[in-house]
Amino acid sequence: MMVFRSLYSSIKKLALALACVLGAVVATPVYADASDISAAARSVVRIVVFSSAEGQQTIVSIGSGVVVDRNKVITNAHVVEQARFDDSVEIVVVPSDGTQSYRATVSAVVARKDLALLQLSSGALVPASIFAGTVSDGADVFAIGYPASVDVALEQSEADVLRPQPPVKTRGTISSGRTSKSVESLLHTAPIAPGNSGGPIVDACGRVVGINSFGSVANDGGAEFYFAISTRELAAFLDNQGVAFRTVRGDCRSVAELTRAEAELEAATRAKVEKEARVAAELQRSREGKVRSDAEHAVISARENHIALAVLLLVLSAVAGGAAWQFSERAQNDRFKAAAAAGAILLVSAVGIFAARPSFDEVDGRVRAALTADAPQDQAVKAAVTELAKICVLQPERSRITMSDSADVDFTWRPDGCVNGRTQYVESAGRWVRSFVPNNDAQISVTSYAPDTNIYRIERFLPGTDAMRSAREARQRYDVKTCTTDASQLTNIDNMNKAIAAQLPPAPNEILLFTCTDR
Repeated sequence: MMVFRSLYSSIKKLALALACVLGAVVATPVYADASDISAAARSVVRIVVFSSAEGQQTIVSIGSGVVVDRNKVITNAHVVEQARFDDSVEIVVVPSDGTQSYRATVSAVVARKDLALLQLSSGALVPASIFAGTVSDGADVFAIGYPASVDVALEQSEADVLRPQPPVKTRGTISSGRTSKSVESLLHTAPIAPGNSGGPIVDACGRVVGINSFGSVANDGGAEFYFAISTRELAAFLDNQGVAFRTVRGDCRSVAELTRAEAELEAATRAKVEKEARVAAELQRSREGKVRSDAEHAVISARENHIALAVLLLVLSAVAGGAAWQFSERAQNDRFKAAAAAGAILLVSAVGIFAARPSFDEVDGRVRAALTADAPQDQAVKAAVTELAKICVLQPERSRITMSDSADVDFTWRPDGCVNGRTQYVESAGRWVRSFVPNNDAQISVTSYAPDTNIYRIERFLPGTDAMRSAREARQRYDVKTCTTDASQLTNIDNMNKAIAAQLPPAPNEILLFTCTDR
């Protein structure tokens, strides 16, 4: 346990001098959901810089930071300035969630841009998503960090400072068109205080749009304004250091509005598909009706021909019989035998032809044969297809992108819900659904595919540590590793989906919608 001397003495003076009182976030954001800002807060850390000179450990600086890679944190250069030149100064990174803190060292600094990159000595944290687009004027933004004035007001102890706890979130708006001359910056009104330095400012989707750095002090009743280093400056700095960081583009859309619009569009699409199916079914019924009518006429015609021929042969048989009787009366035995034989043959033939007339029961068989003969190739193709290769393209205007790129998705699909020959989905309300909980990533995905509309959908949730742990435990209770048609296994998958869903926030943080075609 570290013992600190003169804790917060300098922080109290600075906080009182600036008289920076944080405004509470009392209004509900137009687009932001609480889960979006909470998800963004998972990547925000407290930076504690302390000195061990003369055997005493003393806090010399406290700030905030944001995780840009699993073991790398960005903060302000002025937060860690003393650690650059004094070997007795150490840095502790305290995450917003979990049970432990981590040591870190300064990896790179650009003082004129007020940016510093820290390298964790161990451990891994949740990286943030950095918005690569342009923030619109008047957009809602949220500052996330650890203002020292809040710590002082809450009488935080040394142990509290080093204990993971949620950061403070404040709301404001962007005022574009004004920037510092030394570094490209964003002017905003989300209240920050000493201790927020190096923490992120995020948009309503939780994407980082800047790194808080400095602010103006209100004098004579004037308003306070704050400045964040732009993500263009941040991206250039990280690129120069070879850091692989997550960037996203696209408008920030409300989950509620997007879901409502998508439901309306899906309803219209399904209505169109159902209408086309009804028209196709009507055409098929009409075609089947014509085939049946033709078959019935053919059977009736064949029956009439058989009966007519049988009657003719019967008449000829009677004539032959009459001739045989005449020959018998005249004692013309040879002619009698020939006429009698011909009459008998004609009679037997008449009976046989009459008996062989087509039955009305043959109509169904002729209909089936005709329908089969019309499309033998289509049926052969359908019988041969066991799986279809799909290529799915992201529809940005129908998506809410907060952490993913726009790469196409390709997979193979079987009508029984088997994807890529190894992952089994289960049917639910016209869609095939599967939930995924990775071991090494703090996100949960619910994916679905609707064969009738060819829509592939990914909903990603970014819960906290406890919810992730519960979701992983729920997943591990079910052994569902391969494709299957076994009813009990399908029930297991459905139960797993439901158990994971019980750990999810009310709304997803990201919605990716793809339209698919056959490859």
